[in-house]
Amino acid sequence: MADVNHTAFRPGTFLLVGIPGLEKFHLWISLPFFSMYIFALLGNLVLLFTIVREQSLHKPMYLFLSALTVADLLLSTTTVPRMLAIFWFRVGDISFGACLAQVFLVHFIFAAESGILVAMAFDRYVAICNPLRYVTLLTHSVIWRIELAAVVRSFCIILPMVFLLLRLSYCRNHVIPHSYCEHMGVARLACTSIKVNVVYGLTVALLSLGIDIVLIAVSYGLILRAVFQLPSAGARRKAMSTCGSHLCIILLFYTPAFFSFLTHRFGGHSIPRHVHILLACLYVVVPPMLNPVIYGVNNKQIRETVMSMFAHLQSTLSPTAGKAS
Repeated sequence: MADVNHTAFRPGTFLLVGIPGLEKFHLWISLPFFSMYIFALLGNLVLLFTIVREQSLHKPMYLFLSALTVADLLLSTTTVPRMLAIFWFRVGDISFGACLAQVFLVHFIFAAESGILVAMAFDRYVAICNPLRYVTLLTHSVIWRIELAAVVRSFCIILPMVFLLLRLSYCRNHVIPHSYCEHMGVARLACTSIKVNVVYGLTVALLSLGIDIVLIAVSYGLILRAVFQLPSAGARRKAMSTCGSHLCIILLFYTPAFFSFLTHRFGGHSIPRHVHILLACLYVVVPPMLNPVIYGVNNKQIRETVMSMFAHLQSTLSPTAGKAS
């Protein structure tokens, strides 16, 4: 009987269970997730439309921000709709191919966002430490190349994960205790050794993302050194205010990711599984929801542009409403 239960095969479908242990609360959990997803969609679409439409925002910082906005839209849309289908309708079936596609997209977008944050840190470094060459160094062609490099790097380091999953033989158990497909969640269903998957996942996390964090830290170390050399306190405050939004997004991006990564591998027995899964679910919707708010509140130019757009829209609609009445 044991031989039958462990017969190796490639399943046609997997079953995502949502948040294990909290199934009876799925309907209530779905309400904040649905609200956050709608806010994330609206906020990022408004921010992206504002940057694309307003010519004065076609500057390096805002062009990198638009790339981050696209990544946030893709990350939340790749995961949250299926998550809500599980919470609302208990539709957890996902085909093997669709699951692998979701694995690739989730990790690919995460790695691309990390690369974009490095580019934004470099942008702030040039703006503060070498302002006279800011426009000449970060031309539109250079920005496109940097963004393309982030995408290509992410593609090259994440694609092997898909092939590592394809090479595995899977057991009859096809239940994934998660709300979406991710690399190790799928690999743990295999009957064969997943040592290569574990090592590669750790290598990508520690080297790729670790290098990104080091580069960001170096950039801000140089920025702080330049800021403290400014003659007046007002100039120092103005210089640091331009970095405030980016620093908030960095903390929002890396802190939950590394908390989940470290506790999953070194504190897995002390922290309940549903806490891990809930944190992973929040990670794909909370940063995309808050990033537009952070930049909208802290950046005066974006805030004024959005307000003027809505004022113009209201003035356009008001005469139409008056004629209709």
